[in-house]
Amino acid sequence: MLHHTNLPPLLRADEPPAVEIVNRDSDATLLFVCDHASHRIPHALHDLGLSRVEIEAHIGWDIGAAQLARSLASAFAAPLVLTGYSRLVIDCNRPLVSDGSIPRTSAGIAIAANTELSAAAQKQRQDAFFHPYHDAISELLDSRAARDVPTALFAIHSFTPDYPGEERPWHVDFAYHRDRRLAGLLLDNIDVPGLVVGDNLPYAVEDDSDQTIPQHGERRGLPHVLVEIRQDTLATPTAIGTWSERLIALIDRLKPEIDRLAKESLPRKGSKP
Repeated sequence: MLHHTNLPPLLRADEPPAVEIVNRDSDATLLFVCDHASHRIPHALHDLGLSRVEIEAHIGWDIGAAQLARSLASAFAAPLVLTGYSRLVIDCNRPLVSDGSIPRTSAGIAIAANTELSAAAQKQRQDAFFHPYHDAISELLDSRAARDVPTALFAIHSFTPDYPGEERPWHVDFAYHRDRRLAGLLLDNIDVPGLVVGDNLPYAVEDDSDQTIPQHGERRGLPHVLVEIRQDTLATPTAIGTWSERLIALIDRLKPEIDRLAKESLPRKGSKP
């Protein structure tokens, strides 16, 4: 086992926690998570050697995703779990064995403070940020299963419209891997004139690039979807409100079917997730 007791603490007592949970005790069917909710960097890491402009751009977080997730959770009185720190510190939606877990570069920008990290320093970040986030989701799902509360998992993300070398015409992407039940329901029923809808475009869920949906959705057999919204359509509070209203209306219309899928996926007594 690696220890990091000789390293200075990553978080001060006056800094926010690594994970935030909203509506923890709600029995609503929907559970929202936001893997890239914040661009915050711990003071101990000195902004990772980056400028604030770089940190607050799309490489540092999913712009608009946290505000959208909060609006959705509020509308359905549903639980929501959010990361407290930037994906540049450690990406909570990347497997720990992935090269992108603690990124050395992002969109062509070098992150000098993430190069040549010792194994102990990597583990310190995992223990401070990655594990608390996923433990919080796991504990919430365990508690819900113990109470026979059905769950449909929505991971809320956003994506940049101008990633180097790619054209991205899609306004929204409903992404999945092996289980298309919930994503397919949304894809089949979203009907907004002029809206370009991606079916696993520009992103699909993959075992080697995703942590949240494979761990908490697929392995538990829960209906799930990763919702990606293009960031230029989330650029203002009004734009976020438009997306919130659009998704609330869609989910509300499909709620009986979502509830049915979630109830069918409740674990049998005595089974383990």
